[in-house]
Amino acid sequence: MEKKEFGSKDVSRAAILMALSQNRQEEKKIQEDFFKIGIRCAAVDFGGEFITSVMKIVERAVVAAKREGVINEVHQEEGAVAGATREAISQIMQKAIGLNVGGKIGIARFEEHVAVAIFFGIGLLHLNEVAIGLGHRVI
Repeated sequence: MEKKEFGSKDVSRAAILMALSQNRQEEKKIQEDFFKIGIRCAAVDFGGEFITSVMKIVERAVVAAKREGVINEVHQEEGAVAGATREAISQIMQKAIGLNVGGKIGIARFEEHVAVAIFFGIGLLHLNEVAIGLGHRVI
């Protein structure tokens, strides 16, 4: 059987789907489906005040990627996930400064492509804005 090649668009799609999963069961199902075709995925929740949460979000993304075997414990791969996460965060920064955020981080990798998608709920109580930030790096 011939191995299919995936690029940054495919890996980004996988990360977005992981970030949009509604519960652990859906998350695991998406993860299994992508694993069958060679794309490794991980997801993790986050929440808190935006400014104080930025480093926690980056740390959670790196830890989740290592825990699920998306990346190895080497600084190049950890740095790629951290950089893609920072890129995703920077895309929603203007909306989020001074407010609370919560949501899910989705991480996906195929060979040298790694993508991080972050689904944000931004605001107070039930008065939320929503946004998705997306970053990609090559390892």
